[in-house]
Amino acid sequence: MKSVALSIDERSPQGIASGIARLITTGDLAPGDRLPTVRELASDLGVSPATVSHAWQTLASTGLITSRGRSGSFVRSKPREWMPRRYRGLDGTLEARLDLSRGSPDPELLPAIGPALLRVSSAHAGSSGVPTNALPINYMAKPDIPELHDLLRETWPSRVESITVTNGALDAIDRALAALVRFGDRVLVENPTFPPFMDLLEHYGLEPIGVPLDDEGMRPDAFAAALGRGPAVVLMQPRAHNPTGVSMTKARAEHLAVILARRRNGDGAIVIEDDHSGAISTAPDVTFATWLPDRVLHVRSFSKSHGPDLRIGALGGPRALVDRVVARRLLGPGWTSRMTQALLFELLTDADSVADIGRARDTYAARQAAM
Repeated sequence: MKSVALSIDERSPQGIASGIARLITTGDLAPGDRLPTVRELASDLGVSPATVSHAWQTLASTGLITSRGRSGSFVRSKPREWMPRRYRGLDGTLEARLDLSRGSPDPELLPAIGPALLRVSSAHAGSSGVPTNALPINYMAKPDIPELHDLLRETWPSRVESITVTNGALDAIDRALAALVRFGDRVLVENPTFPPFMDLLEHYGLEPIGVPLDDEGMRPDAFAAALGRGPAVVLMQPRAHNPTGVSMTKARAEHLAVILARRRNGDGAIVIEDDHSGAISTAPDVTFATWLPDRVLHVRSFSKSHGPDLRIGALGGPRALVDRVVARRLLGPGWTSRMTQALLFELLTDADSVADIGRARDTYAARQAAM
């Protein structure tokens, strides 16, 4: 086996991780091989143990190595399961009488999609059934259809510079993190938090800082203390928090926003708010953007209210930040299907669909109270 240290050209966490990955790819490090300890490699490279530790976290999160505690870290010998580890077991195979872990909506409470599909189909086809140009058919058109964009802006919880449609809430959060963070950055999250958030933070090599909750949201004393560690991002669920169900009050949101604005170590931290339940939540819609409009990205999902398979959400905030997300998506999925956007617009404006959502909201609230 080649000397690990001699194969590493760049001594940053990413450079170390890349060097180890190349050794694994070429076979110089074989499945089951034991890696140097963090302190051994740090000494050989002349870097801090924390630098090597961050590299190890990256390699573990990508499935290339595995830790066996005091025995050390080893090249993984078995293929990694494709599903992020905190998603495992959420496939309905758990032995439970009532599995509430997945947060899936009741199919019986989703608005009927058939009538909306017919209306969208009719609206975008001529009398002969041949599609018209009602929807853009080229790659350079704007990503969002104007009708939905304007409706989102009208119903957003605060004034907002820019909004874009995404493929659900987690897509929006993933894209926002990719645009905002660097390896090793710290991120404030509620403790407990939505488990897949932890998978996402691990993927980017980020350090989560947990902030405990009370019945109004993040505790101000703990929030202020956590800001002292200089986070790059605050990732939070302002209402219908998963898994506790807590919804942040407006008074608490204002209190925390003031702390963030005044805290020196919080300078530059961007707040990402995940409003995953949206229209089926009975709690008031609150956002830090009411007080800090230049540093908040608010995410709204329509998956739980209108259907998970629509895969549609929205991201709104400062234009400079939202534009970075839009530009990056153009190099991947490009945009969320404009036909799907038109379908969501129909569901958001049709009287019967709006009534269906109202009934779903009341039903969920009654079930929660009964439980």
